[in-house]
Amino acid sequence: MDGAATVLVVDDSRTKRYLLVSWLTRAGFTVLEAETGGEALRRVGVEPVDLVVLDVRLPDMSGFEVCEQLKSAHPALPVIHVSAHAIDTADRTQGLTRGADAYLAEPIEPEELVATAHAVLRYYQARQRAELLAERLTGLADTTLAVHSAPNFARLLESAATGAAEIFKSPAAVIAETFDGDCLAGVSTGPGAEGLIVPWVVDDTGVPTGTVVTVQDPAGWALADWPTDDTVTVAAARLREDRAPIYVVVPTSTQTARTPVLVQLAQAVASAAEAQRSFDEEHRIAVTLQRSLLPRRIPEIAGLDLAVRYEPASARTEVGGDFYELVMLDGHLLLAIGDVAGHSLHAATVMAELRHAVRAYAVEGHQPGEILHRVNELMRTLLPNELATICVLLLDPSTGHVRLASAGHLPPLISQDGKVEYVQHSAPLLGVRAPRPADLEFVLPAGATMVFYTDGLIERRDVTIDDGLVALSASASRVDDDLDRFCERLLVELAPHEIQDDVAVVVLRRR
Repeated sequence: MDGAATVLVVDDSRTKRYLLVSWLTRAGFTVLEAETGGEALRRVGVEPVDLVVLDVRLPDMSGFEVCEQLKSAHPALPVIHVSAHAIDTADRTQGLTRGADAYLAEPIEPEELVATAHAVLRYYQARQRAELLAERLTGLADTTLAVHSAPNFARLLESAATGAAEIFKSPAAVIAETFDGDCLAGVSTGPGAEGLIVPWVVDDTGVPTGTVVTVQDPAGWALADWPTDDTVTVAAARLREDRAPIYVVVPTSTQTARTPVLVQLAQAVASAAEAQRSFDEEHRIAVTLQRSLLPRRIPEIAGLDLAVRYEPASARTEVGGDFYELVMLDGHLLLAIGDVAGHSLHAATVMAELRHAVRAYAVEGHQPGEILHRVNELMRTLLPNELATICVLLLDPSTGHVRLASAGHLPPLISQDGKVEYVQHSAPLLGVRAPRPADLEFVLPAGATMVFYTDGLIERRDVTIDDGLVALSASASRVDDDLDRFCERLLVELAPHEIQDDVAVVVLRRR
């Protein structure tokens, strides 16, 4: 409001200063006084000043210099020049050119001074509101992108809370419910602070579909240290009646009329949260389907220890094409591990067909190379556009005799007494018509461990396959007594925090 604005009157003439102060005070302004340019420069920035009424001629420097320095340090501070001396066009031009917003020459009428003060304040207040809105809309755009790009629900809430804190330059909290029904809050203590995730429960009773903004007691939202003597403004956005609303909570003192940015932020977070809930739900279904296509249990075999670890890609809703097989046939262990190209329901169905084909040909008594030959013919006939890698092994547990064939799959690894060796068997992928080498035959020594894996364990965007194989050999040089713990350690040491591709690991140890 103009009437609540503070005006600094700078004039070395006590009489003239008295008149200016009187006129402005009667108009409802709060008025401060300074006699020199130096005093004015010292006070602005220390005391709250909304407008400077500045004499052109001062004892220590010209009003033009004072205005120029004020504008350099405080571009949004309006300045009105007043002059008690005859002026020409050059003086007025110099004053306006060096930053003044108006130039009044005596005789000055009180109404003219007050009207000019109101005019320049209206302009600057409108400018400040526009600049604030533009800054907040930029922050809103950045936050909207961040929440829609979040890889999981917790990161979404963290991004929303840190974004709200940056937009409103204050503490902020964002509360939402996961598709599992867990209610979480992302909290930021202020701009630049990291977001924190904490459990929080909200009573959603009576919250309608749409967006509702209310002013509430901060005691009901004790998630942050809210400013003293202030309330909180809560925007609740609900997209569907069957979904819980999301809440964005900020200090009321940060809000402008109609809270447009807060409303848009709440709606953006609600949209992102709904997408994430659907994503998580679909991912859960996809993983359930994927696991249903894999062996239900690991066989117990005298003389062998077995362990398996399968992790779906954390950033995908689709099921993948990684698979493994472990089954005893005529006293021999059939072990197979493979990867169908692609990530989709189609890849999973191809994976299931290959897995069952391998089992069927193995039951017929075929050796690994013949199994792969027949599976390849099946693929080329019925699935002509598909590609897959696979490694198949038949092991006699009593003697350790191994017969192995590969089709473009990464080489299994043998670890014993700290020494690691890759079992190389180069052969074309499934789906390609090309000659295949004879089966590889060897004896797995007692105490040795074999590690089979898919490429998700060692492939990274920033390293080569060879680097990944070196890292795997280093991790596998020591084999834990508990093979389940060994599998877990391999994933921890080699797989990224957010798995970008499915990972299957099968480990067997001959006692």
